[in-house]
Amino acid sequence: MAGMVGGLKRVVVGMSGGVDSTVSALLLKRRGFDVVGVFMRNWDGRDETGFCSADRDCEEAERVASELGIKFMTVDLVKEYWTEVFQDMVEGYKQGLTPNPDILCNSRIKFNHFFDFATEKVGCDAIATGHYARNSFGDNLELADKSKRALLLKSIDRTKDQTFFLSQMPQKALRKTIFPVGDLTKPVVKSIARQAGFSTIADKKESMGICFVGKKLAPGGRGFQEFISEYVPDKPGDFLHVDTGENLGTHAGVHQWTLGQRVGINRDENSYFVVSKNAETNEILLANDSHHPALYSESFFTGAPHWIAAPPEGVRSGCEAEFRFQNMQPLTSCVVSLGMRSTSNWEYMDHGSLVVSVAEPLRAVTPGQYAVFYQGDVCLGSAQIERPGPSLYTLNSKGCRTKILENLKSPPSL
Repeated sequence: MAGMVGGLKRVVVGMSGGVDSTVSALLLKRRGFDVVGVFMRNWDGRDETGFCSADRDCEEAERVASELGIKFMTVDLVKEYWTEVFQDMVEGYKQGLTPNPDILCNSRIKFNHFFDFATEKVGCDAIATGHYARNSFGDNLELADKSKRALLLKSIDRTKDQTFFLSQMPQKALRKTIFPVGDLTKPVVKSIARQAGFSTIADKKESMGICFVGKKLAPGGRGFQEFISEYVPDKPGDFLHVDTGENLGTHAGVHQWTLGQRVGINRDENSYFVVSKNAETNEILLANDSHHPALYSESFFTGAPHWIAAPPEGVRSGCEAEFRFQNMQPLTSCVVSLGMRSTSNWEYMDHGSLVVSVAEPLRAVTPGQYAVFYQGDVCLGSAQIERPGPSLYTLNSKGCRTKILENLKSPPSL
């Protein structure tokens, strides 16, 4: 990393007690910055024993800051997280969607409220996080050409790239954000931590999943279906066979299931998978084949896109890109274009929606998830999926199901 230059002096590092934020703070201190570690408290839930993992993480972050010899602070954003992320997520489940709270947490909390706290209350020149991503402005932000917009770039370590979760990041924050580990691989980051005396943190198991749900198999932990039922009332409905319409049983609510998910029904030797959900009728269609054509579609529609820098060239009529709607899912080639709206007199382009056509049939395109778009190393931004296009299965005039791809000898890749 280059040394500190110019007027960039104070950097606030979002510290979690993990290895990535620890090494980020360490590297910035070595460069000579006035580093301030800040722990962000978003959730105050406690398990049945009264234990809150956020307390432990905060203590760990404070200990790291003390050993590094940097200032340490905490900021309470529990209220903001509840109103701007969690309640939106709950409402999404009520509507039958499958939201992604991690993307909203980054855009609305970390790079909005946390960013404002760091720049306005702490008085920093930039913030830094332990995300595996890169800023086109580089580490010396003050040398960047301010007439240009900052681009969000994939990290060097492709297996750890986190641009998916940053795809709704606002430009104002990206222009003042450093990603110290974005140019490093995870093994190198762990090695730096060990050499600096943080072996315990380097060897700590990474946290996975949604923070407020907990681990299903951990003491006091619970599964997601149990958790979400505390906030979304049960609304029983029927499981129906997509081919025959046969009633296969009942469920407690569409909010507990997502497209493509395996459903444990003890009625025969078959495994069943969610094909579609209807929040109005409360019916869930199932197929007894994980590669059933009803699970696949060749296009989908989104809500308003968030472009991190600017809309990609040619998006009005259609531009080539790649995308994924699950983190670390293989990138899929696609053509992205603006949606269309029509009145009784004319048809016009709708800048508040996208139509995405994929190069090969895609399994379980899930409403509520975010489609994240890329061109090369650049993460362009993302848009929330509203509905998949027609599946490879359709209804004929008599109401009987008919396969469109009768010659589908092997299922499309997942």
